[in-house]
Order: sequence, then structure tokens, then C-alpha cells
Amino acid sequence: MMKQQIDRLCGIINERLCKLIPAGNKLTDEVSQAAVYSLSGGGKRLRPILMMKFYEMCGGRETDKLTDIFCTIELVHTFSLIHDDLPCMDNDDYRRGRLSCHKAYPEAIALLAGDALSVLPFEIIADSAEKGIISYETAVKATQVLSKAIGIEGMIGGQVIDMLSENSDISEEILAELQRKKTGALISAACEMGCILANADEEKIILARKYADKLGLAFQIRDDILDVTGTFEELGKPVGSDKEQKKSTYVTLLGLEKAEQLCRELSQQAADILTGFNNSEFLVELTKALTDRRK
Repeated sequence: MMKQQIDRLCGIINERLCKLIPAGNKLTDEVSQAAVYSLSGGGKRLRPILMMKFYEMCGGRETDKLTDIFCTIELVHTFSLIHDDLPCMDNDDYRRGRLSCHKAYPEAIALLAGDALSVLPFEIIADSAEKGIISYETAVKATQVLSKAIGIEGMIGGQVIDMLSENSDISEEILAELQRKKTGALISAACEMGCILANADEEKIILARKYADKLGLAFQIRDDILDVTGTFEELGKPVGSDKEQKKSTYVTLLGLEKAEQLCRELSQQAADILTGFNNSEFLVELTKALTDRRK
């Protein structure tokens, strides 16, 4: 049942995602093609699903009218993956089982495709307010949350800490800050934006942040574990890259067994927080599935 619902939600997101990219003209078409290439490479679509589900759990109605806004978080996530793979960052040649954007297209085009995906969400949110789909106040709040999650206090800041931490041992405290920014900030933004779109009260928003904090860390720990235990066929990208780049992870700091234990504890804590929402059964099941995954 859960798989069927995930497939249905992914189908809704996938159908709309690439249509959001401007076609461009013969002078700019290549950058549009590169953006579509990266968006169409598959993925869990976790972040837009989280936004959608928190919207519904907070009493939101007419979900289909907000599909474009739900997609904004996936546009940002894809931008981050394009940039993460670049030679100046993690220098990965594969993503989701096929060539990274900068390998399929010229490096400068890949960089600009990521840039384009990073700003398009704000155009979509503003257009939604202008068309009366959401209020201007909601648009401002959503923009504030999303921009903060992307910036120095969020994803970009996490990437900086990640790069500066290569070839050095860091404490668990610094690692937690790194992952809360690099991975957790966008997950938190998805949950919080869902609440904001439904005009939820502050109590629900705080619960959403707490849930996202637990889930984000558990999700990243599972990634660290899979980088050691997974295969290229399962993950669609080379394994062992963290060790090769001499990065500190929860596995290197805690060992595989303790990392597994912490992942399970955080997953359960996240699931427990969801009891504060109505109709949270699907998300409870999804939370546990994400932190037990093999890819």
C-alpha cells in the first residue's frame, strides 16, 4: 500500500517537474536541456512528498493546486546535486546510475543549469501569489524559509563545512552541524513549508522542525552506512567516496554498529513526533522505510 502511494505521489511530481523549466530559444536551450536531464534522472522525491504530506496533515485542501510549489523543493535539491558533483566540489562522475550533469553537458552549462534551478522556485512561489493560489503573506513566509535553508545558515553553509573538513578529523558536534545544514536544512524547509501553506499554527511548525531534525540526521547516517555497505548497482553512484575523500562520517566516528543504532533511534523519535499530527500513518511508515533503505 505504501509503495503504491509513493509511486502515485512521485508520478504527480515527475509529471510536473520538467514542465516547469522554460524551453528557452536556440541560444539558451542547452542549459534548459541540462536542467531537464538532471530533473529526469529519478530519485525518491522525498522533499516534495514531505511538503505535500505536512500540508495535508495540517488540514490543507485542494492539494493539486499547489503541485508547482511542492516541486520547488525538488528543484533546489537537484540544483544542489548538480553542484555537489562538480570537479570543484565532490567530483563525482555518476548520479543515479548515469553520468553527472557536468559529464553529460559542458561543465559551465551544468553550473548554470544548477544556478537556474536555484532561482526558479522563487519565481514559482511569487507567481502562485500573483495568481491567487496562495496569499502574499504565505508567499513571503515560504520564501523566507526556503531561502534560509539554501543559504549560509543552511545547505550552502553545510557544503562549506564539508569541504573544509576533508582530510581532517572532526568532532561529532561539528559533524551534526554539518549534516543539519547540508542535508537537514532542506528536509526541514519541506516540512515547514507544508505547514505554512496550510496556515498551521506555530505549535505545528515547531513539531515539523523537530521531526525534520530527527529524520534529516537519520537519513544522513543511513547514507553514510550505505557508502560503506552498498553497491554501485543499488546506489547508482560509486561507493566508498567518503573514505576516498577522507571525510568524517557517522560511520568513521562511531563505527558501523553504533551508527546503525543511532539511525534507528532517531527514526523512532521522528516517528513518535508525528503523533502530534492527524492522519500521519503514511508518514510514520515512510519514515521507517527511509531509514531502513538499501539505496
